[in-house]
Amino acid sequence: MTERPAQRTPNRQLAALIAEAGFSNAGLARRVDQLGLEHGLDLRYDKTSVTRWLRGQQPRGTTPALIAEVFTRRLGRRLTAQDLGLDACAPVYAGLEFAATPEEAVDIVSGLWRKDSGSHAELRKIAFTPAGLVVPSRDWLIGRPDDRVGRAGDPAAVRVPAQGRPGAVSRQRAQAERQTEREPGQRVTAGDIAALRKVGELFRALDHAYGGGHARQALVRYLEHEAEPMLRGTYGEQTGRQLFAAAADLTRLAGWTSYDIAAHGLAQRYFVQALRLAQAAGDRAYGAYVLVTMSRQAVYLGHGREAVQLARVAQQGAGSSAPSVVQALLHAAEARGHGVLGEVRACTASLVRAERALETARPTDDIPYWARFFDQAQLADEFGHCHRDLQQYRAAAQHAERSLQLRAPGYARSRLFCRVVLATARLGLGELDQACRLGAEAAAQAAEMRSVRAVEYVRDFERRLEPYRDAAPVRGYRDKVAALG
Repeated sequence: MTERPAQRTPNRQLAALIAEAGFSNAGLARRVDQLGLEHGLDLRYDKTSVTRWLRGQQPRGTTPALIAEVFTRRLGRRLTAQDLGLDACAPVYAGLEFAATPEEAVDIVSGLWRKDSGSHAELRKIAFTPAGLVVPSRDWLIGRPDDRVGRAGDPAAVRVPAQGRPGAVSRQRAQAERQTEREPGQRVTAGDIAALRKVGELFRALDHAYGGGHARQALVRYLEHEAEPMLRGTYGEQTGRQLFAAAADLTRLAGWTSYDIAAHGLAQRYFVQALRLAQAAGDRAYGAYVLVTMSRQAVYLGHGREAVQLARVAQQGAGSSAPSVVQALLHAAEARGHGVLGEVRACTASLVRAERALETARPTDDIPYWARFFDQAQLADEFGHCHRDLQQYRAAAQHAERSLQLRAPGYARSRLFCRVVLATARLGLGELDQACRLGAEAAAQAAEMRSVRAVEYVRDFERRLEPYRDAAPVRGYRDKVAALG
């Protein structure tokens, strides 16, 4: 006798929540599809799909988590797939969520670190999605500051001073030997935070000189094994704010190095989480800097409108009290977006604002450490890129040459980019010999780096050489590049 297939049980939990949220079946399907786009997913659900879910069919993959997120946003409280009567599944692995609380932010970003440390090849395939920029930047701009980030310790963990305890010294030595790695729950000290800052300086220097691919994985592992236990440790409010600020900086750097190796979806997720950590730190200016970083990635990927919007949100969030150097950085970021869009007047106006802001900076200004790179060399670089994008090649050449004269040798990758901008400008001015010489120098530099962006700059220049492919300077350029292997 043939057995009948098991009868599905209608999903009354989902039905109740649909009624509470005021969704139609088609409206819920549409919102799930839209949320999927934020996560780089191309979904095609409709009202019939929702009808099947209500009849007891279980959606596949990460869809239950997406549905839960739709209801979370609508109803203003955190809901899981189980709350909707759906099968449990891993959270949507996207990292594009702007967490509601510092605790949730730690959960999201630590999950990102662990997954990246374990299987980065998979993560590098995640798609960048412009739609995923909207909600985090909005939530950062209008969100309320976190009232509390400190974590109280376990009273049982409080130790009696060692003096007068028999065998205390030997026990402490044994404990120290066991704790070669930091464990969750330990008290975070000023020395711990200073170490995080020093690590950031080290990895930034490596990134500038050798490219993001050189030590990216080491940085991610450091975040997983050192920063996460600190964030889950014990600390007061002031120490906690400093800890979240240091974690935000390292997370942004993990995103920056991911961006440099063309893992753009992964980089986007790191930037979103760095933005949330900066909010927990109460550091509005650094949050604006993270948005500028996101804007630069959008420029690189050709999303000029989103780049402009991110830069403007950063300006609004930082406010007029931000140091002049920071103001210059924010206006320059907006200019780059206008340049990609070919908006000459808007680009020029933003560049002028950046230039004036930098001119008002004084040596006595309290400039954040992360903004100190923005000097006359960087401003000239921004001008050069913008004029190149606007096909104003004479101005681009002048500013690129000035940037190369002023830029410190340690910024090797930035110098490479600027050299390609200068080569492109020379090509646009019809100076083929000089263009090929500069391009060959840049190609030789790129061969010494682990930076996809560096390679892409060179390839962009080579595409511009195509109309002149039979000219002797171009043939010579190709021979030099071929010799690099």
